[in-house]
Amino acid sequence: MCPIYKKCGGCTYLKLTYQEQLKMKQKQVESLLGKFGKILPIIGMENPFYYRNKVHAVFDRDARGNIICGTYEANSHKVVPVEKCLLEDQKSQEIIRTIRDLCKSFKIKTYDEDTGYGLLRHVMVRRGFCSNEIMVILVLGSPILPSKNNFVKALKKIHPEITSIVINVNDKKTSMVLGEREIPLYGPTFIKDTLCNVRFRISAASFYQVNPVQTEVLYQTAIQFAGLRGKEKVLDAYCGIGTISLAVARHAAEVTGVELNPEAVRDARRNAKENGIKNVSFKQGDAGQFLYRIAEQGVKYDTVFMDPPRSGSSKEFIDSIAVCSPEKVVYVSCNPETMARDLDWLLKKGYQVSRIQPVDMFPWTAHTEVVCELIKVNTKRAGKP
Repeated sequence: MCPIYKKCGGCTYLKLTYQEQLKMKQKQVESLLGKFGKILPIIGMENPFYYRNKVHAVFDRDARGNIICGTYEANSHKVVPVEKCLLEDQKSQEIIRTIRDLCKSFKIKTYDEDTGYGLLRHVMVRRGFCSNEIMVILVLGSPILPSKNNFVKALKKIHPEITSIVINVNDKKTSMVLGEREIPLYGPTFIKDTLCNVRFRISAASFYQVNPVQTEVLYQTAIQFAGLRGKEKVLDAYCGIGTISLAVARHAAEVTGVELNPEAVRDARRNAKENGIKNVSFKQGDAGQFLYRIAEQGVKYDTVFMDPPRSGSSKEFIDSIAVCSPEKVVYVSCNPETMARDLDWLLKKGYQVSRIQPVDMFPWTAHTEVVCELIKVNTKRAGKP
């Protein structure tokens, strides 16, 4: 279905039917996590195409000097031109191709990683699937975009649905896509979108799940596993911009989100305020250290949500959960391998697995998300497996 999938390396399961992919992912999760309990059937997508709401393209020139945009070839920095991707939002792809075509008429030079010369490095497009708001981020090696007003006018004429255009300045020799400085060209420096009936403000650097359809499934599963009755005190570790915290708030008495990234904490607080959610507070810092501190103060949480990065949690954080001793832990994982390690630790701390639910967040790839419910042994609040 895709002429470049071998070079791109993004769709490792493209030769399989979607049902075959789901069966393979089910077996993978069962082989890694089956020892902890029965694995529920994986939840797939009804339409597993064009689901990515964040689209990123790197810009370069081919051997003939023509401007190209696409992705890096697997395990290299060689740019593979992409005309159409089966995973990425179609409108966002159209906008990126338009920018590529405008570069010639506006004499915009692409950035050369070897020499450090040139201007345009990357383009990122973020679209709200509910709001349809679209933000275009031009990642430049310099803060100066020649004829910027005319460029914005030309781009908006072709794509009037764009709600914001931002320059992101990345003038360092780095593999990081985004720099630290932003210059608004048109509209605000963010878009808004709705997830689990909560409206979120999303900036260029905000972490926000790229598959909104399955994210809704993932978070609703996590909330269901928590079995909240409206009276519980809840902790959301690794809370990011507050997606789980704010979705959970209406089901709990009190929610505390903890996040290491100070910018994400600011976004989370702003999101709570804009949604009028008053029973949530956000703390900046390490979640494990926070749990140790509140345990010393005699504060307890009934339920802990944890959604760590691909590297999983840390033994220190698992130890802090044991000290805090919540009745229930809901673990959301994007890597079943590191989840298996963490579940071993949690079982040694007096928890047992109640149920495990795989969710296919990334069709055509090998990645699988998993939600696991853990109950403290001897607690009276055991959920039905």
